[in-house]
Amino acid sequence: MAFESAINTDESGTEEDKARDLAARDLVARRAASQFARPRTWRGLLQLATSFGPFIAGCAAMYLVMPYSTLLALLLALPTGALLLRVFIVQHDCGHGSFLPSRRANALVGRLCSLITLTPYANWARQHSLHHAAWNDLDRPGGSDIYSSCITVRAYLALSPRARLLYRLARHPLVANLLVPPLVFLLLYRTPFETPRAWTRERWSVYLTNAALVALFGTLVAVLGWRSVLLIHVTVIAVSSILGVWLFTLQHRFATAHWTGRDAWNFVPAALDGASWFDLPRVLHWLTGNIGFHHIHHLDQRVPNYRLRAAHETVQALRPVTRLGLAGGLTAPLLTLWDESAGRLVSFRDVARVVRQTPA
Repeated sequence: MAFESAINTDESGTEEDKARDLAARDLVARRAASQFARPRTWRGLLQLATSFGPFIAGCAAMYLVMPYSTLLALLLALPTGALLLRVFIVQHDCGHGSFLPSRRANALVGRLCSLITLTPYANWARQHSLHHAAWNDLDRPGGSDIYSSCITVRAYLALSPRARLLYRLARHPLVANLLVPPLVFLLLYRTPFETPRAWTRERWSVYLTNAALVALFGTLVAVLGWRSVLLIHVTVIAVSSILGVWLFTLQHRFATAHWTGRDAWNFVPAALDGASWFDLPRVLHWLTGNIGFHHIHHLDQRVPNYRLRAAHETVQALRPVTRLGLAGGLTAPLLTLWDESAGRLVSFRDVARVVRQTPA
């Protein structure tokens, strides 16, 4: 594919020429990504087997071990919860209509996944579509989404001391990344929170998912006992939600991420410079459904997760982006405010340090 032919590779010229060249690269990169926006039935079915199979095996191992050692069974929640991430990515892709070629098959698989992820399929998918409508936009209201929203340092300092404390507390890693995630998946998703009343189908998806979960877990309790079911599945959801929310956090809040106001917001730069390429070992890319190539997912949400790597390699040759390593991913949740003067994300500690050093 001769995408390169549309790009002027001459580095000389005026700033206007360079801006025009960058715009051309952005357009070519978007077109290149779109070439991978075709689901493959056989790859989707293979991923279903390699997602549901290992996760169910992990749960079965926990049930088998539980009568002999509760501690060992709960330790098995670590790999089992990690495997649940892969099931969630299947549901995520189904919500975008990108996992299988058939729209009906995507909906069927997505609803099946929701019984394992405890996440109402239709409601979550539509809520998630709002995120893809505008991201890394400093003028976008955050609502309950504290993970991919951001305000400027100036706006933060303009808050009252009480509002500033509450804003900071809600985003403290112990609260936002450890305490809140299990509560969201176990409790908040049992209600149609922030779902407009006009979204009838989405609200019904919450109620019907809850009914199906009552039937599913009621059967498990009748067969295996409430104690084992409660300990195993609450622990697995806790592990998976904490890992998943951490990944979601760093996808838009990392050291080199770029945020703009609505007037300066542009689709392709927002995708390539505002969403992360989280460069993980291959086994972790497999485990997380390649969500580390998040910049490609935002560039074209129709690209299925199993084609994101190939799309990334093509786009990277045309419009390179900065990689985020594992070390950067660990510190990313600390970056919570946009410093307009420095043009980068900073932590609450960075802001506090500057405030202390500024003469009254």
